Amino acid sequence: MSTIDRRSFLKSSTLVASSTLASRFLPSAWAAPAGANEAIRVAVIGLGNQGTNHLKRLLVRKDVKVTALCDVDPERIARSLEVATEKSVRPFTSTDARDILSRADLDAVMVVTCNHWHALLTVWACQAGKDVYVEKPMTHTVWEGRKMIEAAARYQRIVQVGTHYRSGSGTEEAIQYVRSGQLGKINSVHAPAYMMHGGTSRHAPWYPETLNYDQFCGPAPVTPLDRGKLHYDWHWVWATGNGQLGNNGVHFLDLAVRLLPHTNPPRRVLSLGGRFTRADDVSETPNTQLAVYDFPEFPIVYENRGLPAKPGVNYSDQVGGIRYGIMANCEGGYLAGLVGLTAFDPNGKVIKKFAAGGGSHHNNFFDAVRSRRSQDLAAPVEVGHASAAMCHYGNISYRLGEAASPDKVTQTLEALPAVAAMNKSLQQHLAVNQIDMVKRPLRLGPWLELDQVGDSINAIHQGTESQLAAARYLLRETPRPPYVIPDVV
Repeated sequence: MSTIDRRSFLKSSTLVASSTLASRFLPSAWAAPAGANEAIRVAVIGLGNQGTNHLKRLLVRKDVKVTALCDVDPERIARSLEVATEKSVRPFTSTDARDILSRADLDAVMVVTCNHWHALLTVWACQAGKDVYVEKPMTHTVWEGRKMIEAAARYQRIVQVGTHYRSGSGTEEAIQYVRSGQLGKINSVHAPAYMMHGGTSRHAPWYPETLNYDQFCGPAPVTPLDRGKLHYDWHWVWATGNGQLGNNGVHFLDLAVRLLPHTNPPRRVLSLGGRFTRADDVSETPNTQLAVYDFPEFPIVYENRGLPAKPGVNYSDQVGGIRYGIMANCEGGYLAGLVGLTAFDPNGKVIKKFAAGGGSHHNNFFDAVRSRRSQDLAAPVEVGHASAAMCHYGNISYRLGEAASPDKVTQTLEALPAVAAMNKSLQQHLAVNQIDMVKRPLRLGPWLELDQVGDSINAIHQGTESQLAAARYLLRETPRPPYVIPDVV
């Protein structure tokens, strides 16, 4: 599609995807590695708020040339064209990512789509000889992560994951400070995400008419929407998103695991929670959730609170002076924050503040594109896979859960005192918000016992064979043909 003004674009853009789906791209489409003095030619695929933010940062770089823009929604392409035109840039545009990936005048792509498209587009891009910056969470299911790792290795591609806090030197200093024992032994790490989410109201079933909805759904089933808007609220539907745990929680868990002395998965995972929102809410993922990751050294606990601090206010609770990030509870104090972490003594007195930022995730990616040294990446596919998988395991436990009384939940967690205390606080939060946990009980998931070598679930504590089969199905699920990643990439 040639570059045209917004009005003409909206009138003339095609809404029909290509009728064929190539599982591989011909070697002739592979872009050559960028030279040291040449601008890296980049396409942005997915032009929502995050994609637009990436685009704006790319447009001011002298070492990057925005060559192409892509979104299934023509309206979004039109808006992004206006942004690019302001910088005198006129990229190629298409509503079909395959048109982008088949171009030879392209070195790298930024995948900023819905979660359920991340893995397939990354594999396609690697096959087409493009380097990839893919947004978090890297995957929609656990199995996809292994395929992305294999594709990056086979096609020798640079793949960076958008967990951008990995590039902050100040954050790394804080991590090393705690790991070196400056605050004593770590007892637990709390990863709060106190972010209000009031639910999505029900609408009469409908299909979008201004875009190719089949292509938007891609690997997901093509079902009518029962919410008011297509974009962003896909986060709260299992077929396309991973809830708040995958949306923002992946950042906090990715930071929390850096406090461990290894990169092994947790021994077991359990999650509980529920949706405590409006009566006509159609969202599926929990807006209140506790996900427990049991490592030998200490437990890591993700907690989402979607309700306000109390009825009638428009702000969330706090813990350790923060609403989101991590709080590492140690024998001699605690470390809290996200951007600009702070170490405190047990009484809350500041011991040491660590600088915010200190690195650019984009710079790190483009430096690696030029050097071809994937080992220099701050967030390579292996790291992105591990962090995303933690989110998926937590959600799998939740989805297998059943209604449980407050006493049952308490009994389940009593062997981990730090976790039991967090659960007590969560139940108090729900009580303050007038949630009757007898009439609206929490959903309590089972303990998933994880394989320490692969990406499998070995067993479900006190579970049945059918539960184990259901859990293993959710590790991969079944994408809709022809939008399928092959077993051999």
